[in-house]
Amino acid sequence: MLTIKCSGCKQKLFKYHKIGPGQVLRCHKDRIGRRFEVRVMEGKLLCSCGRVIGRDKGRYYSMDKNAFTYSGTKSSK
Repeated sequence: MLTIKCSGCKQKLFKYHKIGPGQVLRCHKDRIGRRFEVRVMEGKLLCSCGRVIGRDKGRYYSMDKNAFTYSGTKSSK
């Protein structure tokens, strides 16, 4: 389980269950666990500081790789 944080203010955004190796470029909505300080406005995923973290693409969020950091472990399956 990964903890996704804003790279600007370091605020926790949500917990995400990442499956497989590689970068976090998409966050599927059904794998998001607990939400902290994140909101969706006009198709954009926003931190409480106002930074755009990603864009809503229907079943997933397309993440901006420079707008967030993460910690935790990725699942192999």
